[in-house]
Amino acid sequence: MAKNNNNKIFKASWTYDEAPESTDHIQIKKQYELYIDGKFTKPVKNNYFDTTNPSDGKKIASIAEASTEDVDKAVKAARKAFKGWAALSGKERGKYIFRIARLIQERAREFAVIESLDGGKPIRESRDIDIPLAANHFFYYAGWADKLEYAFPNRDPKPLGVVGQIIPWNFPLLMAAWKLAPALATGNTVVLKPAETTSLTALKLAEIIHESGIPKGVVNIVTGAGETGASIVNHPDVNKIAFTGSTGVGKYIQKATAGTNKKLTLELGGKGANIIFEDAAIDQAVEGIVNAIFFNQGHVCCAGSRLFIQESVADLVIEKLKRRMETLIVGNPLDKNTDIGAINSKKQLKTIENYIKIGINEGGEIYQPECKFPTQGNWCAPTLFLNVSQSHRIVQEEIFGPVLAVQTFRTIDEVIEKANNTPYGLSAGVWTEKGSKIFHLTQKLNAGVVWGNTFNKFDATSPFGGYKESGFGREGGLHGLKPYVKFE
Repeated sequence: MAKNNNNKIFKASWTYDEAPESTDHIQIKKQYELYIDGKFTKPVKNNYFDTTNPSDGKKIASIAEASTEDVDKAVKAARKAFKGWAALSGKERGKYIFRIARLIQERAREFAVIESLDGGKPIRESRDIDIPLAANHFFYYAGWADKLEYAFPNRDPKPLGVVGQIIPWNFPLLMAAWKLAPALATGNTVVLKPAETTSLTALKLAEIIHESGIPKGVVNIVTGAGETGASIVNHPDVNKIAFTGSTGVGKYIQKATAGTNKKLTLELGGKGANIIFEDAAIDQAVEGIVNAIFFNQGHVCCAGSRLFIQESVADLVIEKLKRRMETLIVGNPLDKNTDIGAINSKKQLKTIENYIKIGINEGGEIYQPECKFPTQGNWCAPTLFLNVSQSHRIVQEEIFGPVLAVQTFRTIDEVIEKANNTPYGLSAGVWTEKGSKIFHLTQKLNAGVVWGNTFNKFDATSPFGGYKESGFGREGGLHGLKPYVKFE
């Protein structure tokens, strides 16, 4: 085991006082039902499962588990509502979507706290990124609802019908917004399933949707695990499936929908390359590296989990990166000082720990800062692997945790070849003072999103999606409307 034990030389000589966010203002029920046909209803089989706080393992609430019968009820409600919703003018649909956006803004603080409680992410990220971006997506697509003729000139776009949407646990509310807003703006009705470990903000969103006065059956939210998702995918009266999640499940969905008339968009895994050239602003780049891989504990499909540093500045960048890692605070997600929160589930923590063992066994040099974890919960220190090659599993496979694999390069052609040597094609970042170099790499890198001198920057107006095993289709921006319309 190659492990760097000189961590202490980078330790800061001071600490922050605790700054916990209050939970007094939030409202969480002991039990949540399914939201079908404009009302909260008990599941047919009366099955429930627990959602727990990953930072302490304590139960937060009981969540209804939707069966095939429940999914069928939701699809029928959506089908019944479709004709009336599609017949509404874009202006009227836009009013409802705009109202949802405003209600999210009004309850932003409550949403942020619940997101961190249920998912484990730091409150700063929930408060400053997830919730505002979710509201922005509803605002943005509310604006498109009455302008579809300009989005698709001379093409007469029509809604598809009933859309089944399945979202992951890493950005629960934001992924719901990515899916719901364009589908509703284009006149579709929806059956949405959040991830079983992070259902709370989707169910709180159901409360907002109900409060907005949107016609019943237009949005239906069913909770459950993989079987519930499979029931949506396989339902014969669903016109489109939109899925964000793992590549393995994405392949299953693609097979399940093959030979049917269902449209499909998949936003799957990634193994993003973050490329640092010798002419980059090094301190800025180091912050970009930290944001790329340790944001949301690395639970990000487009995380910059592969770092490529030009050889001439590699030692400097690695030294600065280690110093910066020593200052990262791992702990209570509700503490405003926390940089890295809790791993979402015990299952995911075990996966990350197994990959760390694989990296060590394959001969990688591991570096981890000293971290004092809480006595309960799911925790993982930010992890750096040096002296790894393209053939290492931790370089090739998605870990979905705070683990960064570092390699060096000499020439542009070399780093392009290394960056593209992966089955994924979701994201990349380029750090250099030369705009022409960034532009050149955007043409050469097989990635749906290439960031220049930044990373993990999202905007409702900008499309997002991947190539190869990272999926197909785009979400966000004008491009995000197209998967939800047909042209007759």
